Amino acid sequence: MDPKPPLRSAKLTGNRQNSSSLLSKTLSDASTQNLSSILNNPHVSDSSWSGWWSSSSTAVQIPDFAPLSGTKTTSGGVEISRSDFASYLTSVSDQYNRFEDIRNHSNNERSKDSKDDVNYASDCYDRVGEALVECLKEVPALYFKEDFALEDGGTFRAACSSVGDNDVLQEKLTQYLDVVEVHLVKEISLRSNSFFEAQGQLEDLSLKIVEGCGRIRELKEKIRVLDGDLVDSARQIQELKVTRGDLLALQEKLRVVLYVNQSLAALKLLVASADCAGALDVTDDLKHFLNGDQLTGLHCFRHLEDHVAAAINSVNSILSAEFLRVSVNDAGEKDAVILSKAKARIASPGTEEDNDEYWDQEDTSSFHDRLLPLIIGLLRTAKLPAVLRIYRDTVISDMKTAIKSVVAELLPVLLARPLDSDFKSGDRIVDSDGGGSSLANKLRNLSSESFVQLLETIFKIVQAHLLRAAEVKKVIEWMMSNLDGHYAADSVAAAIANGALTAEISSAADGQSGPSSLSTRKNLIKVSPATSSSNLSKNFRADVLRENAEAVFAACDAAHGRWAKLLGVRALLHPKLRLQDFLNIYNVSQEFVTATEKVQLLVMANKYSILTICVYNMDLCLRKQIGGRLGYSIRGTLQSQAKAFVDFQHESRMTKLKALLDQETWVEVDVPNEFQAIVDSLFRLESDSEDDNHSKSIANSYNEVVTSSAEQVDLNGQVNNTKTKNGQAKSSAHLISFRGVGYHMVNCGLILLKMLSEYIDMNNFLPALSSEVIHRVLEMLKFFNTRTCQLVLGAGAMQVSGLKSITSKHLALASQVISFVHAIMPEIRKVLFLKVPEARKGLLLSEIGRVSQDYKVHRDEIHTKLVQIMRERLLVHLRGLPQIIETWSRVDETEIQPSQFAKSLTKEVGYLQRVLSRTLHEADVQEIFKEVTIIFDIQISDAFAHVDISTPQAKARLNCEIQHILGCIKSLPSAKLNIESGIPIAGQLEALVKRISSAESDQ
Repeated sequence: MDPKPPLRSAKLTGNRQNSSSLLSKTLSDASTQNLSSILNNPHVSDSSWSGWWSSSSTAVQIPDFAPLSGTKTTSGGVEISRSDFASYLTSVSDQYNRFEDIRNHSNNERSKDSKDDVNYASDCYDRVGEALVECLKEVPALYFKEDFALEDGGTFRAACSSVGDNDVLQEKLTQYLDVVEVHLVKEISLRSNSFFEAQGQLEDLSLKIVEGCGRIRELKEKIRVLDGDLVDSARQIQELKVTRGDLLALQEKLRVVLYVNQSLAALKLLVASADCAGALDVTDDLKHFLNGDQLTGLHCFRHLEDHVAAAINSVNSILSAEFLRVSVNDAGEKDAVILSKAKARIASPGTEEDNDEYWDQEDTSSFHDRLLPLIIGLLRTAKLPAVLRIYRDTVISDMKTAIKSVVAELLPVLLARPLDSDFKSGDRIVDSDGGGSSLANKLRNLSSESFVQLLETIFKIVQAHLLRAAEVKKVIEWMMSNLDGHYAADSVAAAIANGALTAEISSAADGQSGPSSLSTRKNLIKVSPATSSSNLSKNFRADVLRENAEAVFAACDAAHGRWAKLLGVRALLHPKLRLQDFLNIYNVSQEFVTATEKVQLLVMANKYSILTICVYNMDLCLRKQIGGRLGYSIRGTLQSQAKAFVDFQHESRMTKLKALLDQETWVEVDVPNEFQAIVDSLFRLESDSEDDNHSKSIANSYNEVVTSSAEQVDLNGQVNNTKTKNGQAKSSAHLISFRGVGYHMVNCGLILLKMLSEYIDMNNFLPALSSEVIHRVLEMLKFFNTRTCQLVLGAGAMQVSGLKSITSKHLALASQVISFVHAIMPEIRKVLFLKVPEARKGLLLSEIGRVSQDYKVHRDEIHTKLVQIMRERLLVHLRGLPQIIETWSRVDETEIQPSQFAKSLTKEVGYLQRVLSRTLHEADVQEIFKEVTIIFDIQISDAFAHVDISTPQAKARLNCEIQHILGCIKSLPSAKLNIESGIPIAGQLEALVKRISSAESDQ
């Protein structure tokens, strides 16, 4: 430590020497520059310097100095005093005094010059720019443009426009140049004072900089020495502490590396052993490291994210395959059981169906336990929505495959059964090659009963698959509600939160890779928990529930499409079936639609499914449906086939009715009890229609009655009195009764009743086609009324049926049939209109009202025709009355008897009375004979009024004739009406009798 101060002293001494040499060099340079600047100063007058140069040119003689003679001291030195310099001071006193005068004079001159310089500077500042202004005035502005160039054509022409000679132009340009140079020199001279002031300040600044640099060097040296003495030990301690911390961090980093490496190895083993839950736990830990900063900068783990993603994809593949196997593929055993039972029922038709439960409590619990870990795993990886989309496609494919398998398994068994008589001869469709080998033709060759059995088996298979899909949906919804009280509730809640976050990260980082996706994930992890974790969970739940419900809807749609395809294959056959056979197919299809819709509605009934419906409304309004199509494809197919059935049945019945009417002989037939039961059951059904259960039982009994009554009609449409199994004839009645009123019937009337009952069946069992059925009924009623009128009133039956004439009996039976149809028409309207929408009732009511009025008019025309027949017969008899009257004046001793005119007339009236009384209702008979009585009264009174009764014989015979005719008239049913009303029965004839009696009394 001792030699250090001398070293520092030496170093400082060297620095001082270097700085003094540098300072001397700087001053030398500055003095050189200052001297040149001072000599070139234009503001210093020449007179002020002339004296200095002249004075300085005078040589100053320096006196020679003699050696000083000082007093020696005891120490050997010389002591010098002021007196020793007296001779020197005397010799330089004159020069010194002159020097003082000159210095004082220079100070005075300098102060004076400084004042002049200030004034001059202010004056120059005021005159700055004046020279340039003057220059602009003398030189045209053209020459001051930035782009001035004489080689430019326009500029050259502008400069030479006022000068005609080149020499003059050159002279002018030279003059302009001189003017500019002079004014520039003036401007420079005005600004030169500021330049020299700046130069002086620069010199001062240079000195200060040099001094400051020296001080800085000294301070640096002192600091270096202090660092070495005081700070080095403390710094070493700090460095050791930092090194220890780095080593600890390295140790921790190595532990992380070891843990991650071991986790990767364990992850491979877990994935290989299909331990998805353990693998996901490991991936969660590795994701935690990736999302943090522990692995930042570790090159060895640059592919860790790819390894984790690959492991998660493998886990997702395992979970997806297992989920599909449990939820879909394991349904094959249940399908096999259903198929085996169906084959057993086909082989043994009397076997009762087993109403097995598709899912018992134990199966449901086991199924839920198998699905729970799979769904939790898929929720943790946020792949449940994607897997549900795959599940939806798989369910659709499985549904189609299951239906195809049922058809392939049961067709050979069903085709091996004997054919039923579903169709008429020649109606069954066969392949053109005669083999019938295609699947479509095999389906067409099935009887209706076999086809219904096929549909029922498919129904059970579809129902089993749909219930399984509904259970899967139920499990997922149950889990999404956090499984309150369940042991896995916490796991499910964490899985939903993790899955929501994972889904959001995946969507946010979509299209990015490498460091950008990792940074995006880290940012989302930092932001999401504080901002939108609840929103993420809600969106994720909505996505899961939407896809969950969509799988069930898609399965229903697939089943509906296959069912509609099966119905479409037999579209040409179903209209030709019997009503009951068609209804069997129609009803099983309706039950299928109802059952599948029930599954869909159960899906929609859950509170989470309501959220699904809202999501559907927002998406769509695309699909324009809520929770699926609800069997629209089957409904459309059934609707079209039902309409075709109604059209075909109506066409065949119209053809049959026309043939029956053309063959009708209008002979009264007995009414089997089955037809009376049709009327009774038909209108009990109408009166009890408000009670669904009761009306259903009534409808069943009514169908039985209609079926049994159909047996009473042969292929030609004739009603037969068939026999029972014991050989006894079934009971029948002479009249058909409706509401206490009996009607005589002919064959076509009973057939019409049967047809109307079949239309009512169509209306009841095909309510969607109620309006169509009513139109067909009205068309049939119109045709029956019109054709009956043509055949009876128009005498068309004489040409088509071979009748010799149209008798009153024919007219009376036609009136009875028309009256019966007219009577039941209001009840038919009530029954048919039970299924008609309110919007269409008005038009149909008016139409059926017109048809009813036409029947009433037809009946009245028949009655009028009967009256007309009696009038024509009266006119025929009246033509022979004059010859009879001529014989009345002859004298005859025999007893007076009614003439042939009166006997024949009353005989025919009596015959008509007997016919009509046995056939028509009493009220109708009274109305008819009332008209006949009026005609007889008028016509006969007019004929007898001109008889000559001058002789007693004539009076007696006329009185006998009138009394005979009056007796006949009083015996008619219409007489009761006259008695009750107090009106004379035959007023004119009675008046004529009175006149004859008064004439006899006068004589």
